[in-house]
Amino acid sequence: MRSLIEDAKTLLSAAAHLTGDKADEMRGKGMQMLDHAMGKGRDYQDIALAKSKELAQAGDAYVKDNPWKTVAVAAGVGLLLGVILGRSK
Repeated sequence: MRSLIEDAKTLLSAAAHLTGDKADEMRGKGMQMLDHAMGKGRDYQDIALAKSKELAQAGDAYVKDNPWKTVAVAAGVGLLLGVILGRSK
């Protein structure tokens, strides 16, 4: 996707120096490439959002099924961070 955007930038900057039909054609291609990249970006965003919702639901279910284990792990992580931060002073 990054290369698609870079190609579109190059095309549009080259078209900025041209005039006439060729420039219009290059601008059109550049805009098409950018639109395509934006569409892919939206698709990836939708996929990431769906995955994060699934992970949040799985985490919520785990905490509800194992509340004491979750509290113990959180306390252990807090204690470990406290020891590490306390030594660094």
